[in-house]
Amino acid sequence: MYSVPLFLYTGPEFGERNDAIADMKNSAEKKFGSLDYHLLYTADVPLSDVLSILQNGNLFVPARFVVLRGAEAIKKKEDIELLSKWCDELKSIQADDVWLFLVSDETSVDKKLESLVPKEHRKIFWEMFEDRKEQWLESFFRKNGYRTDPDVAELILSLVENNTEALRNECSRFFVCFEKNHLITTDDVESILTHNREESAFTLFDAMAAADHEPQTRLSESLSILQKLRNSKDSNYVSLIAGLTWCFRKLKVWHLLAKENGLSDFNLKINGFQAKKMQQKYRAAARIWNSEQTESAISLLSQTDMMIRSSGSAMESISLQTLVYCLCMKKGSSLSEYEIS
Repeated sequence: MYSVPLFLYTGPEFGERNDAIADMKNSAEKKFGSLDYHLLYTADVPLSDVLSILQNGNLFVPARFVVLRGAEAIKKKEDIELLSKWCDELKSIQADDVWLFLVSDETSVDKKLESLVPKEHRKIFWEMFEDRKEQWLESFFRKNGYRTDPDVAELILSLVENNTEALRNECSRFFVCFEKNHLITTDDVESILTHNREESAFTLFDAMAAADHEPQTRLSESLSILQKLRNSKDSNYVSLIAGLTWCFRKLKVWHLLAKENGLSDFNLKINGFQAKKMQQKYRAAARIWNSEQTESAISLLSQTDMMIRSSGSAMESISLQTLVYCLCMKKGSSLSEYEIS
């Protein structure tokens, strides 16, 4: 039975989600030889243009594969109807040379949008339980030709944000520093991930969430980290905002657990807070941003993302500095017109 090649992949486990899409892309390339591939964002491209790419594509490439991020923003009636019409067209001709992946870091999207996606094509990529993360890490090192001491996985999880994409990026640094078959020890982890740790969205959040410091100190340290990130050859505001958004969504989960008296060891573990260092970080962050302020921070991050996309690189630097200022000094509130003037 024909199933429309429309997919909905949601959830906070970026690594597994991206791997699943990459597997589908590789399968499509094997079948057709080459693809007209596009990675797009709802904030940048109207849905009508996305569907136009899928319907027309490149005349010299036999298949089209589109990944559209930010699917939670697809809510307009006309967009839903447009996508529904496209699905009906595919059904009528039973096309097998197009793929559209709707992707969101959220766990849900508009119900009318979701209903267009075949059930077998919907998947929520939940964050792994802690024991699975340790297994994933041990397997990752083993597949790459390295051995690990018993406490290595637990220590890494206390130092690195616990989605597999961040873990893969950080742990790949060991492969540059050590020969294959090296036994990675906790001293190696301290050396590579602590003393030589590179700045990232997560270290920026750590600086902003240092509740023992005065707001002005947190702002100064955060702006310093932001500048280092901006000067990096790998500088990318999209990943920076995505990383910070992940942290504040994690803080939102912490507040929900606290509200429901759910900060027990078991509840913390199943919600990805098993590592003591992570518990300390989010306990401190909760002292800075309450539940409402956390929601405001998430909204501010989204607004900043859209502002930079619409204004271009000319406003990127000042927009990110303003973002850090608002998160540190105004607890997620936007600048007022008086402050801007």
